[in-house]
Amino acid sequence: MYDLRHTTATLLLSAGENPKIVSERLGHASIVLTLDTYSHVLPSMQRDATNKMEKLLFIRER
Repeated sequence: MYDLRHTTATLLLSAGENPKIVSERLGHASIVLTLDTYSHVLPSMQRDATNKMEKLLFIRER
């Protein structure tokens, strides 16, 4: 059962789901627990956030 929960959380976070939603689905009392437990997913999320910010600041639509 733990492996299914872990996989679900990892997949949802990797897909960009809001961590608060994932936390609620897992029944965690705090989003901090979710973020601490699944922090291995965060590096790709940080990269994605950087790419989004770059597009907002430097890439203009034609």
